[in-house]
Amino acid sequence: MSPRTNKPHEIVERALALSRADGCVVIADERSTANLRWAGNALTTNGVTRGRTLTVVATVDGREGTASGVVSRSAVTADELEPLVRAAEAAARGAGPAEDAQPLVEGVPASPDFTDAPAETSSAVFTDFAPALGESFARARAGGRELYGFANHELVTSYLGTSTGLRLRHDQPTGTLELNAKSPDRTRSAWAGRSTRDFKDVDPAALDAELAVRLGWAERRIDLPAGRYETLLPPTAVADLLIYQLWSAAARDAAEGRTVFSKPGGGTRVGDRLTELPLTLRSDPNEAGLESAPFVLAHSSGDDASVFDNGLPLKATEWVREGELKRLTSTRHSAALTGLPVAPGIGNLILDGGDDTSLEEMVAATERGLLLTCLWYIREVDPATLLLTGLTRDGVYLVENGEVTGEVNNFRFNESPVGLLGRATEAGRTEKTLPREWSDWFTRAAMPALRVPDFNMSSVSQGV
Repeated sequence: MSPRTNKPHEIVERALALSRADGCVVIADERSTANLRWAGNALTTNGVTRGRTLTVVATVDGREGTASGVVSRSAVTADELEPLVRAAEAAARGAGPAEDAQPLVEGVPASPDFTDAPAETSSAVFTDFAPALGESFARARAGGRELYGFANHELVTSYLGTSTGLRLRHDQPTGTLELNAKSPDRTRSAWAGRSTRDFKDVDPAALDAELAVRLGWAERRIDLPAGRYETLLPPTAVADLLIYQLWSAAARDAAEGRTVFSKPGGGTRVGDRLTELPLTLRSDPNEAGLESAPFVLAHSSGDDASVFDNGLPLKATEWVREGELKRLTSTRHSAALTGLPVAPGIGNLILDGGDDTSLEEMVAATERGLLLTCLWYIREVDPATLLLTGLTRDGVYLVENGEVTGEVNNFRFNESPVGLLGRATEAGRTEKTLPREWSDWFTRAAMPALRVPDFNMSSVSQGV
């Protein structure tokens, strides 16, 4: 049995049959990727890769409770399959009772395509995109700018089998495009990114035209000091901030008084109003264009995930409804501890409820303020307030009397996404966006631009 000659569902069945534990969960992830990279208006590399990762979760019942052991390995051969299962069982027997122990999920109807071959991507995903990119290189060269960037498409087929009878499958395509335009002397830089399922909705020419405008804005340079500025945050920046907020919204952490969602004196802030704007922050595995796994796929346990919840069906969830906090992420275990509903994390995030104004219209309505391109190097400063710090990058522009009048220096910022929601005075049109900072982990987002009257640029940064 080589990792590419045996069918994934057969490997799942074989691993379950080898198990001697009281419970067993097996996840086979079949991954294929195709990519293009370019620099200086010329394609540099392209390639296709394929691989498999097998994760085995063993559960062992004892007098003090149920223990779990998890082992993941790549390219498992026939001779390595049984040792992998035994390693997971040994890890479970060597561990103490698992705090998050719950009965393994059962009763979920099998996926009708569970025994089908995995979906795979290939260079064919770029059939239309690559020629259009080449035409953009020619236009950029003629316009005196250089294009750098990459396009990546990944297709992961996950097969989930359990000793309680679950047989589930999910195909997840993920495409990202990042494009930088630079002046030949490298003093000016502009960035644009897109998230896509299949590259059919990505237009390199439109992106290049957008970047050409921004490089033109940057021909005039204006130095500004640190301070609080009215700021327009584009959808990509809003996504990066709110994804971190979602990652920090574990119900148990909030109930134990450790996060911005903890209520002073005890309990959580569920039910509190976070913003006066009628904004709804939600996730939905069936959201058109942002589809994600409709059941829990947990390769490890943590504050907001549990291997015991594998296979638990996911449904549309509102984290914030019309400005009010409605849900915190919770496993079955943490929900029982906090008394809150079970609400596992979902692989997309949408903020809507704005006024359908475009970012360009928001610029036109600005007397004086800053327009950001994106945020970078975001790190947490204080979990109690969810204060984050990070940098602006690839273009901060000054808006005066409804027009962009030049590029200003970059800044370090210090802000809390919860605080920003509370102070935002306008939300525009929700659109699909690529979160630049978190694009390696979370790509499926749709956000509006936000107007914040006093965004805190805490210091000047010398980055481009």
